[in-house]
Amino acid sequence: IPRDTTYTVWSTHQKLKKQFPQIAAVKPLQSPSIVQRFDVPYITIENNTGRRELKADLFYPKKIKTKLPGVVLVHGGGWRSGDKSMNTPLAQQLALSGYFVMSVEYQLSLEAKYPAAVYNLKAAVRWLRSNAAEFQLDESYIAIIGGSAGGQLASLIGATNDNKQFEGNQGHAEFSSQVQAVVDLDGLLDFTDPENMAVKRTAQSADVFWLEGHYDSIPDKWRDASPLYQVTEKSPPFLFINSSQTRFHAGYKAMVAQLRSMNIKAEVIDLKDTPHSYWLFHPWFKPMTNNIISFLNQTRKKDKP
Repeated sequence: IPRDTTYTVWSTHQKLKKQFPQIAAVKPLQSPSIVQRFDVPYITIENNTGRRELKADLFYPKKIKTKLPGVVLVHGGGWRSGDKSMNTPLAQQLALSGYFVMSVEYQLSLEAKYPAAVYNLKAAVRWLRSNAAEFQLDESYIAIIGGSAGGQLASLIGATNDNKQFEGNQGHAEFSSQVQAVVDLDGLLDFTDPENMAVKRTAQSADVFWLEGHYDSIPDKWRDASPLYQVTEKSPPFLFINSSQTRFHAGYKAMVAQLRSMNIKAEVIDLKDTPHSYWLFHPWFKPMTNNIISFLNQTRKKDKP
């Protein structure tokens, strides 16, 4: 499988440090309080080269007193680059706060185009529920979190709760892929938003390459992949944490309005003077993480007596 390695923490740091000299990359920590398991297979898929496993990294508290709420983490990289290791620091912090975290690999666009990644992620949620007994997981609560392309995917997974069109058939069909909360870190909500459409594109542009065509040739697919157009009463609460780079979260205002019109919780946190990919760096990582944990804790309590 060809790999695009252009989106890494190191390369992003090199690009951003001129404008933001104060930033520092967030490093993974060593904690005796959490269990870490890397490269655990969660589905076997077919591709042009045959069969291969998709894998996930698991993080959870070493001492478990009650069933753990679940979180699926989705990395960014323009649907083409990046990898699950970029999520490790956030996964560790969530595990320290009492969550069972699954940081997933999914099929990037050099291997498979849209909607393959959507089917992978729905399968990841189902796999997590299928292993609830082994991991002492509270299967009634699974959230999904993503940054950039991962935020778009996480939002689409949540918006399409119980929508069979987006389900795929990659294993554990007897379990639900429904998620109970979404956190979108600078992930696009509407591919057809005027601000997003104003950007000049080629056949190699991230969205054109992933969706297999420009908007003019396949408008239905561009709308299909836009979380904004998939919201229903079954969509879960959303938290949007936005950088100051507005193009990357195009469509969120309309989506917030739509969610709230259905009495679905929709919170927005705007981080001033921040770059895209802020979630990988100090000084934004800690306040972002605190906001995520607060939101997850609130949505968990919503249905408690």
